[in-house]
Amino acid sequence: MNEALLNLLVGIALLVAAAGIVVPILPGTLLALGALLVWAVVTGGAFAWSAFAVMAIIIGLGQVLKYLLPHKAMTAAGVPGRSILVGGLAAIVGFFVIPVVGLVIGFVGGVYAAEHARLRDWDAARTSTWAAMKATGFSILIELAAVLLAAGVWGTAIATMA
Repeated sequence: MNEALLNLLVGIALLVAAAGIVVPILPGTLLALGALLVWAVVTGGAFAWSAFAVMAIIIGLGQVLKYLLPHKAMTAAGVPGRSILVGGLAAIVGFFVIPVVGLVIGFVGGVYAAEHARLRDWDAARTSTWAAMKATGFSILIELAAVLLAAGVWGTAIATMA
């Protein structure tokens, strides 16, 4: 395969992956990792595989941190796991009822409903829901940063190989 065409296709896949993280239509991180793996397989050689290992570690670390750090923030804010679970289930339903934006609407509505049922106070439920929304946004930023950092390593690798 032509090296320029390969790099163009991997670059496009990385852009689509980044968009898929922000707007959860595509499995963004898996798409990025898959594109980088294809690049390493087609390019071959110790340098390409070393670069892929670094990119995979960055993405893997991002996946771990995207769950650990927001969970810690939500726990500190007093949002229980049950409310997050209800929000997650409502997000899945919302995704199919209202494509794309239903995921966010379902999550927020689910957490709000679960927190109101738990606390019996609209203002306290709103505060808890806001903490969950901030933590979820932080999670998205962590995942996006990891994929963009891996893309930067890939860009550096192809520039170094040229």
